[in-house]
Amino acid sequence: MLKGVLPAAISAILVACAAPAMAQSSESSAYQDGARGMVTLPQGERSFVDVVVEHVRGTGRIEESARYPRAALHAPDYSGDVDDGSFLSLGCDGSLTLQFTDNALIDVEGADLYVFEVGPNVEAMRLAISTDGNSWMELGEISGGRAEVDIAGRGAPDRSYRYVRLTDDGIDCGTRFAGSDIDAVAAIGSTVRFVLEGEVLFGVDSAELRGSSRAELDALARDIAEAGLDRFRVVGHTDATGAKAYNRDLSLARAKSVRDYLGLQPELADVTITAEGLGEAEPVADNSTEAGRRQNRRVEIIGF
Repeated sequence: MLKGVLPAAISAILVACAAPAMAQSSESSAYQDGARGMVTLPQGERSFVDVVVEHVRGTGRIEESARYPRAALHAPDYSGDVDDGSFLSLGCDGSLTLQFTDNALIDVEGADLYVFEVGPNVEAMRLAISTDGNSWMELGEISGGRAEVDIAGRGAPDRSYRYVRLTDDGIDCGTRFAGSDIDAVAAIGSTVRFVLEGEVLFGVDSAELRGSSRAELDALARDIAEAGLDRFRVVGHTDATGAKAYNRDLSLARAKSVRDYLGLQPELADVTITAEGLGEAEPVADNSTEAGRRQNRRVEIIGF
């Protein structure tokens, strides 16, 4: 359903985290949208996208100040002066792909995603979301100074999405800021996400935890408890080397090992923990390079 509206780190492993909305009310912040209204985000600054994955500049005139995609990464800061450099103009049929790294978009009750579109004209754009940046779920067209999006019924209720793609609709591109003008993109339906490097936890082709990983997992258990989660998923991932069925089985076995270990920690005694293996289905990097494969061999902790 789309609604156009005007108005801990653990040193030995890679960890990205953002506490869930219900646990972060103290960080709730209000932000001005493109129509001089206000939007309240329970996670404050953590709500916004973190990385520009791809920018395809569309056609039409775009002033120099509005050509830089990183303008869409931070909290909305449009001053009302179209030359202030606070937004990216997509151009006619242009697109922008963004990634959440310290959180993930999930379906909660009500709106899940905000796209802050600014400027004197209100142009429409198409929205898509993805778990892996490869397979996309199209959500249709959005428009308005604040485009408020509810992803309910669009995918599995326990799925988390890390990628957002915005594509200008190719209409009304005759200004000097052609296409939709993006100031910020934020997730209100957001969840805690910890990412652990597989090589730190396991040996090659093994689902047995390394002895050296236990201290890090103990510290992770404390971080999860502090986040206030009452349930979370442990999701195993592999690179694309080997057979898909083998990778799926290995990723599940590894997820179960982490689940079982965390389940023994006293601070998580009352927490529901499930395990899932996705194998090579959701890469976060290029499997053609060793550096990319290393990033893909991982275990994620995802609250829900």
